[in-house]
Amino acid sequence: MFEECDYLVIGAGIIGLTVARKLNQRYPATQITLIEKEPDVALHSSGRNSGVLHAGFYYTADSLKAKLTRDGNAAMRKYCQQNGLRINECQKVVVTQTPEELPALFELQKRGKTNGVDVRMIDENELAEIDPNARTHQYALYSPTTATVDPIEVNQCLKNELIKKGVRIYFVESYLKRISGNKIQTSKRVIESKRLINTAGLYADRIARDFGYSQDYTIIPFKGIYLKYSREDKPVRTNIYPVPNLKNPFLGVHYTITVDGAIKIGPTAIPAFWRENYSGLERFDAREMVEIVAREAQLFLLNSFGFRDLAFEEIQKYNRSYFANLAARLVKSIDVKGFQEWTRPGIRAQLVNTRTLKLVMDFVVEGDELSTHILNAVSPAFTCSFPFAKMIVDRIVKA
Repeated sequence: MFEECDYLVIGAGIIGLTVARKLNQRYPATQITLIEKEPDVALHSSGRNSGVLHAGFYYTADSLKAKLTRDGNAAMRKYCQQNGLRINECQKVVVTQTPEELPALFELQKRGKTNGVDVRMIDENELAEIDPNARTHQYALYSPTTATVDPIEVNQCLKNELIKKGVRIYFVESYLKRISGNKIQTSKRVIESKRLINTAGLYADRIARDFGYSQDYTIIPFKGIYLKYSREDKPVRTNIYPVPNLKNPFLGVHYTITVDGAIKIGPTAIPAFWRENYSGLERFDAREMVEIVAREAQLFLLNSFGFRDLAFEEIQKYNRSYFANLAARLVKSIDVKGFQEWTRPGIRAQLVNTRTLKLVMDFVVEGDELSTHILNAVSPAFTCSFPFAKMIVDRIVKA
């Protein structure tokens, strides 16, 4: 079977859906086709993330993440409000545990102000008014625009909108190989497009190499799991985060208040052994395991970006008591035995530069006039998705 289209999007996660939506808005008369190897949208990281709408104060002003997170927070709020989707205005505080963490906290405030984000430093008394159980040393950073939504609800709404507007979505259809130019072989047909956009998440680097890109990058998967509080009481009322290590993209174990008011702690950032290494031998891929374990062994031996230390620390989080006690440091009191339920794991598709052996902290997009490859769309990609999609479509127009 052979088919032609104007735009072909590979991958129906939040980025693929918002890119297809923006293309449809810009060029409503064109044929847009979206292929997805799963039976529905957002079955990987786009539907397995925390649902937090980040404010944008973690990132340096010269990064794409800084502007896109700030604008994405507002855009996602607007989309949810327009479509009757739930938003929990639970806000966020970043707390310190030692005097040594104060300089990093003030650096976060500086970044937030530079990025035009609504953040302010508060003292212990003000913190107690926001969340009486939150604990900090002298100061905390307050983010009133941080909120949570249901990521599955958002993705399903986008899917339904695209279908109504005539975007063709093929589920259970995998990309297999590039034939020539923009002609590709899927598991069900040959598709030729005028423009191809690769938003394949965990497999974006592999597809990009078929088109001559991602030569200096590879994806290393990290498994993220949360622990849910199972008791009836509500010991925490806002998102409480520690001061992060600003040298890596992981934000540390924190409290998240979900859109329905549940409390969870996490996530982990455990190195995975294959791209969809969610649980046990589920979706086991021997070839991937050989490639990824070899790369992780290299990072471990060299301790690149502190990978060895990170691995040892993260593995311990499989111990529920150890994990819960890390979160307990951020509050005055909590029953750590109340954290009983592991949530559905997600996999973070984290790009690594194979020349420098460093984690890539910002978005990475490569391509030409025929194809665009989104190689690094890690957290907070969900928050950034609407302005990020606009940026991608603007680039396509200029190419």
